[in-house]
Amino acid sequence: MRQQIRIRGIVQGVGFRPFVYRLALELGVTGWVRNDGQGVTIAIDAAPDLQAEFARRLRFDAPPLAAIDDLQITPLALNEPFPDFRILDSGLDGEANTAATIGADSTICPACLAELFDPCNRRYRYAFINCTDCGPRYTLVSRLPYDRANTSMAGFAQCTPCLSEYTNPLHLRFHAEPNACPDCGPQLQLLDAHGEVIAGDAIEQTLALLTAGKIVAIKGLGGFHLVCDARNLKAIATLRERKNREEKPLAMMVANIASLAGIANVTQAEQAWLESGARPIVLLEKAAGVDEILEGIAPQFNSIGVLLPYTPIQYLLFHEAAGRPAGVAWLQQPQPLALVMTSANPHGEPLVIANDEAITHLSGIADAFLIHNRDIVIRCDDSVLRVDAHGAPQFIRRARGYTPRAISLASPFANTAEPVLALGGFFKNTLCVTRGEQAYLSQYIGDMDRVANCLALEAASDHLLHLLQVQPRRIAHDQHPDFFSTQLAQCLAAKWETPCIAVQHHHAHIAAVLAEYHLNEPVLGLALDGVGLGEDGTAWGGELLLVDGADFQRLGHLRPIAMPGGDKAAREPWRMAAAALAMLGRGDEIATRFAAQTGAELIAQLLARKPAVTTSMGRYFDAAAGLLGITPVMSFEAQAAMQLEGLATQYGDCPTEDGLFELADITTPTDTYSQLDVSALLARLADCRDVVYGAAIFHAVLIEALADWVTLAAERTGIRVVAGGGGCFLNVVLMRGLQAALAKRGLCLHTNQSVPCGDGGLALGQAWVAQRTVL
Repeated sequence: MRQQIRIRGIVQGVGFRPFVYRLALELGVTGWVRNDGQGVTIAIDAAPDLQAEFARRLRFDAPPLAAIDDLQITPLALNEPFPDFRILDSGLDGEANTAATIGADSTICPACLAELFDPCNRRYRYAFINCTDCGPRYTLVSRLPYDRANTSMAGFAQCTPCLSEYTNPLHLRFHAEPNACPDCGPQLQLLDAHGEVIAGDAIEQTLALLTAGKIVAIKGLGGFHLVCDARNLKAIATLRERKNREEKPLAMMVANIASLAGIANVTQAEQAWLESGARPIVLLEKAAGVDEILEGIAPQFNSIGVLLPYTPIQYLLFHEAAGRPAGVAWLQQPQPLALVMTSANPHGEPLVIANDEAITHLSGIADAFLIHNRDIVIRCDDSVLRVDAHGAPQFIRRARGYTPRAISLASPFANTAEPVLALGGFFKNTLCVTRGEQAYLSQYIGDMDRVANCLALEAASDHLLHLLQVQPRRIAHDQHPDFFSTQLAQCLAAKWETPCIAVQHHHAHIAAVLAEYHLNEPVLGLALDGVGLGEDGTAWGGELLLVDGADFQRLGHLRPIAMPGGDKAAREPWRMAAAALAMLGRGDEIATRFAAQTGAELIAQLLARKPAVTTSMGRYFDAAAGLLGITPVMSFEAQAAMQLEGLATQYGDCPTEDGLFELADITTPTDTYSQLDVSALLARLADCRDVVYGAAIFHAVLIEALADWVTLAAERTGIRVVAGGGGCFLNVVLMRGLQAALAKRGLCLHTNQSVPCGDGGLALGQAWVAQRTVL
């Protein structure tokens, strides 16, 4: 009997065809396999029992980087039997709609590592070793199908030995599109600050510069990193000064888990994520005394961001530091080298990806440049996550290693929904493209306050649409008219003559949760973030919503508080503390209390004239931090809130003394509308001199008050499912406390895990709403 098998999912560029070939030889079936516009198509001649076994093995024995979304089997007429099994060239068969997907970039695999450190292997210490199970994918390919001609390796003709591997279906490098060796592939070069070549072995000389306290820009998979010795306080201070990154935590790279002893405490689940093929930055609890060893990495914070090597170049630096040992046994042993590994970009600009761009844009920051001549097609920063108590991830930034992995949109709308392009918001921008039942979230792009970032958004949109072969039929964006993402959406909608759908910011936050959890029922939405334009034209950010698909109703909000100076108040917590004092009728304290701050008297006068207000939870966190004297002026976004969370963690169990939970009040002007007032809590903080205790009671009262507020809405509406969205849910104390408090009240709280709960996941929610909008 003959069967045609069509497979959709991540099945190109992951060794799927050679896997099918080997499976066919093992089972003795004949036929062919090829890549096409839908993914992979197979035709086989076999007895029914072998056909069933073949299909089973396709699903359960697939290569490690593969992900099968759909497998369809169609019986065919058997005219002339296939003589053998072959791998055919890629073909599209004139398909109008493609469904092929490229995989994400992946860390170097154990087999390639073994070759990399084998002095007898022809790829010994070759910085671009890879195979079908590892290496770059998304950042390398310009279009599908995933063939070498469609990647940045197109200009590197393979030598005879490499071509022999590439064309041998039984070899681990069969159709490994980036396949190369020292004789035919990309090469490393080390340049000085002026772009002149530094003689000698590039890896050896790079390590020498790092150990001498220099900063080196190193080209990776999705862009450059700025790298320095993590144990050299002077080098870190220089990096911070040059990059204008005074206090924001820096990520660090170590050789392996064993090297984290004395640096961070690692759970089994965290180790699994650190060692996964995606190699994200994982936030870990600091070990006792680590700030004395690594003083400049993450000052004033309880956690530290750590990642393990994932490119051959990175492994070679640790190998060089270890004395070039043969074999891989050294990778299980603690290694003293620790490197700061931070994104190479001027302050606020996109990640640098090109060699000439690096020398121009990083001049004055880097002392040297470790470059190579394989182009990066699309920039893609490192992913950042933390692991919850159940071992599940909570993404802070979703990018390399995960983009463009699809997020399933299993719902009645998915199979018939028109393709949507959602362009996100202003901060931490990402975009989203839907195709059938899948949503593809782009890599992290950045804030839309720089021309370069706006151009990067356009480029990312073009690249993802081209890669997925999607022509959007709907375009979604934030409701704010002044965002670049909104204006780009309107321009593209006019160009393509497609509907343009504005989605309210907090509706989108909750919708992102519903999309991830496949919830198609009405839910209570608790949206807690910095700021988003509300339907009444004011700045929202502490909202209780009833969300039902494309519709939502505002059930309540935090008591409005003034935001003196507008956006400046979001960067200077003392201003929000001044607003709190004015709200409490203690405005006469502002000038003296904040005498060290320029303009304190003017702010007091401004507050007396009742400036614009906000219901933002983020601004309430700033007010609390300002009243407690924590970071009056921030050097990076959410710094005060992060420090407030860290202090609360230091306190331990939440305080529960009598009268504490009376510091919040819920008022109910109507049967369907309520307001949460925590002004009494702010008054308590204004007179508190113990910042650790103050941070603890702020979180404790807020958690119970929010839980009571949501419970009241649940009783009124009969809805028992709660979705929590917005950047404030990155606060572990708040998020875990709310989950526990709501569970005691019989309510289930869902928060994002597969996408960031902040604005990095906004585009997914916009796309979900746009799918359900009736035009």
